[in-house]
Amino acid sequence: MPTSDTKSKKPAKPADGSARSASQNEGEGSKRSKGAKGSKEAKKADGHVILRIRVRAYESKILDASVKQIIDTAARYDAEIVGPVPLPTEIKKYTVNRASFVYKNSREQFEIRVHKRLIDIVNPNPNTVEALTNMSLPSGVDIDVKML
Repeated sequence: MPTSDTKSKKPAKPADGSARSASQNEGEGSKRSKGAKGSKEAKKADGHVILRIRVRAYESKILDASVKQIIDTAARYDAEIVGPVPLPTEIKKYTVNRASFVYKNSREQFEIRVHKRLIDIVNPNPNTVEALTNMSLPSGVDIDVKML
């Protein structure tokens, strides 16, 4: 026959003397995970500002020459450069009928390739930013600049 002592067992306390339940420990862990919201806040806390430059062009030779010009300009002002990182080439394909009315099976295919590169400049000084904005690049080169 069971006695009343076996029914009212208390959980053993941890060796460090803290008597917290499992739900209290889980709540504390979730508070810690909310503290680090993302990499942007961590970058701002470290004081790093990143100038992200995306360069796009139809011809890869003109694109590489423009990227080299950007890197040389940034290096002249002692900026820390990451890249150029080649991004995937965007290919758009178009299929067109050769004849206007009949001969549906006779078609031509064309494609447009957009080559892309990514350059990061870490902690750019004002002289570097000014030199990059005043730089002239060949036509057919598209540039997107973002501050992270």
